[in-house]
Amino acid sequence: MHRTAIASLAAALLTGASPAAACEGLRMAPGGLVTEVVDGDTVLLDSGLAVRLIGTQAPKLPLGRDDVSAWPLAPEAKAALENLALRREVQLGYGGEEKDRYGRALAHLFVGSGDSLVWAQMHMIEAGLARVYSFPDNRRCLDQLLAGEARARAERLGIWTDPYYSVRAADRPDEWLDRAGGYELVEGRVLLADKNGPRVYLNFGRFWKEDFTAVIEAPALRLFERDGLDPLLLEGALVRIRGWVDDRDGPRIEVTHPEQIEVVARP
Repeated sequence: MHRTAIASLAAALLTGASPAAACEGLRMAPGGLVTEVVDGDTVLLDSGLAVRLIGTQAPKLPLGRDDVSAWPLAPEAKAALENLALRREVQLGYGGEEKDRYGRALAHLFVGSGDSLVWAQMHMIEAGLARVYSFPDNRRCLDQLLAGEARARAERLGIWTDPYYSVRAADRPDEWLDRAGGYELVEGRVLLADKNGPRVYLNFGRFWKEDFTAVIEAPALRLFERDGLDPLLLEGALVRIRGWVDDRDGPRIEVTHPEQIEVVARP
């Protein structure tokens, strides 16, 4: 059964989570031998299959793109995944959409065999060399990964010592508006949760054309409803929202599934 990061909006404090040792409920499949580590969240197998470690985002490398600069700690993240997985047998676990538009497998990666499997996603996140990055069609085990990320952040491991990855203050968007186009974690108190037509707006300031806003469109609202969650109940709550920032009437993040919102403190 699918478990969400916030089982209900009345009792959704991730700080109280106690993650299990490994992700369960997946469709397991043989993987093969890892022949190359592309970066901190992508590997190549001896079959020629590229595997994207679903649920995580490691610091990015240019990978031959002239217009892309390496993110801080990108070489360290790649080295950590190499130390874990390179030239080792792996198994793949699927918990949602199984291929992306590039033909890469979207899978949880388990390194080793028998009872000694290491869940690569959790390994990278707990080391502070990746953060949780999720999709509405691939939500398995995000609660565990979010709890692992919270531990790494609390211990200031890896990326959590670098300002590039800092959690942004929702009430000070002028300090990070230049991050528009990037993937960010933004934390603040919801001043107003309001439904207007088919969408819900979570407003973090009094001037919606300037302040930070999270937008939940109709398809995402159906996922909230399916999980028994009402985002309007977030009014007054201190929350952390993750996603891609755009600049439309002030900085915004579109929330496409419930796990993008972590409740830090209830109203």
